[in-house]
This record gives sequence, C-alpha cells and structure tokens, in this order.
Amino acid sequence: IVVLGEAGRIARKPPPALFDPDDAYDFVVEHLPDDVAATLTANDVRRILDLQLEFFEQKGVTGNGPIAQRGSPVIFGGAETTAHILKRSAETGEAYLPEQVHGVIETQLRYLRAIGAIGTPTDPFGESPSG
Repeated sequence: IVVLGEAGRIARKPPPALFDPDDAYDFVVEHLPDDVAATLTANDVRRILDLQLEFFEQKGVTGNGPIAQRGSPVIFGGAETTAHILKRSAETGEAYLPEQVHGVIETQLRYLRAIGAIGTPTDPFGESPSG
C-alpha cells in the first residue's frame, strides 16, 4: 500500500529533474550534430560545457544547496552565454567558433528536455513519452 501511494504521489507531482554534468556530457557527445562533431574533440565538448556551467555559477543560477540571492535572469543558450564561452575559451588558449558553441549548447538543451528539467520528459530525439 505504501509503495502504491508513493507511486501515485510521484505520478501526480514528479520530483524535480536532477542535472548530472557527466550524463549531460555523455548525451552531448553522443547526439552532437555531425557537422559540429566533425570539428570538436570530446575534450572540446567537455570544455564548452564546463565554461557554460562557470557562466551560470557567476550569474547565480546554479549551485549546490540554497541560493541566497539570484542574479538577473539568464537565457539558456543566449548570446550572453555564448559570448562568455567564446571569450573564456580564447583566454585559456582554445578558441571556438560560435557555431560550435551553439551546437553543443543546443544538444545540451535536448538533454535537459529529455530528463524533464525543461518542459516534460522526452526521448533523446525530442518526442514526448506518449509518442
């Protein structure tokens, strides 16, 4: 009875999706569009994703535990995010093209949709669980 009650509660109000950077990385590497994948190594993908997380941490939109004060709204994959990644990657010795950064970020956005962190959970190819 307890299991059925808990299953019903979870079905009505699912727990929040948890973002796992390693799972996101694996997903992005596996699903990156061919034209972008042909120009980036797996280490490049990891670097772009790490720089994106760095940007979100600076903006106060990500972190472990409660956040005391949220910064201004950040658009996932927006121009400000891309500019940060391009600037920081160039500063650290590995410059990327905006198209490469966009490809990685758009694929990560698909991952976030797939796990239900944005909208409802989908399969990796963008279809809803009901078909």
